[in-house]
Amino acid sequence: MSEEKPDMAMLLKALADTPKRDNSAYHQAIAEARRAFEAAEARLGGPVKVKIKIKTKSNGDYVVKWTFRRMP
Repeated sequence: MSEEKPDMAMLLKALADTPKRDNSAYHQAIAEARRAFEAAEARLGGPVKVKIKIKTKSNGDYVVKWTFRRMP
């Protein structure tokens, strides 16, 4: 059991030394999504339903299409 502790310590140190991810694009996309929901609710006058269509283009682009509809 004592042999496992140095391995765990090395693993934790390696994890701590790994570079941090840049999540700024993710945070920007989430902020834009929230603004889109707010705008749809304001324009349609209340709660909305959303339909999502996702497509990966041949050049590698990831496309998400959102269609908002007023809740019945």
